[in-house]
Amino acid sequence: MSTASSVVPLPFRENRFLQWLSLAMFAVMVIAAYHPDKVFDWALENSLVFCLIPLLVLTYRRFAFSDLSYLLIFLYLSIHEFGAHYKYSDVPLGEWLKPLLHTQRNHYDRIAHFSFGFLLAYPLREIALRELGVRGRWLYFLPVEATLAFSAIYEILEALMANILTPERGEEFVGMQGDMWDSQEDMFMACLGAVIGVLIIAAAVERRRARESRKHAALYAVSSK
Repeated sequence: MSTASSVVPLPFRENRFLQWLSLAMFAVMVIAAYHPDKVFDWALENSLVFCLIPLLVLTYRRFAFSDLSYLLIFLYLSIHEFGAHYKYSDVPLGEWLKPLLHTQRNHYDRIAHFSFGFLLAYPLREIALRELGVRGRWLYFLPVEATLAFSAIYEILEALMANILTPERGEEFVGMQGDMWDSQEDMFMACLGAVIGVLIIAAAVERRRARESRKHAALYAVSSK
C-alpha cells in the first residue's frame, strides 16, 4: 500500500487497489440509499458527498492520493453513509452506546465528527506535502486548521439548508437533540480527532526516520571496515 512519501501515481485502469475500493464505495452508497429512514434527509446529508466523489474522479490525473489516503477517505465516507441512512440522531450504534455512556443522547454524530478529523488528517497532510510543498511543523498544524475550517463551513451550511429547506424541523435535521452547543461540540470532536491523527502521523514519521538512520549507520559502519 502506497503512502504520501512513496506514492507512484498510476492510471486508474492499472490501480487494482483503487478499483476494488471504488467498487466497495459504490456498494456502500447503494446500501445506504436503499430505503433510508427519510429519503429527503439522506439526500441532504449526501449533498457534499455528491460533490466530493466527482471531484476526486475529475482531479485524479492531476493529483492522485496514495492508497492509504484513499482507504481513509473510504472509511470516513462509510461512517457518514451509515449515519445518513438512519439519520444521525437515530443510528442503532448510538442507541446501543447509550447504556455504556450513561446518556439519553445518541452520540453517533460525535463519532462521525471525530472520524472526520481523525481519518482525513492524513489526506489533508498529503495535499500539504505533495501539492503545496509544505515542510516542517506546518505539515501537522495545517491539517488541524483545515479540519476546523471545514467543520465550521459544514455547520454553517447545514444550518442554512435546514432553515431554507426544512424550517419546521430544522433542529431535528441538524441533530441537536436538545443540545444548544451541538455545533461547537461537533467541531471540537473533529478537532480532537485531527490532533490525535497528526500526533500518530508524527510518531510514525519519527519512527521511520529513526529506522532509516539506524540503517544508514549500519551501512556506513560496514563500508568503513
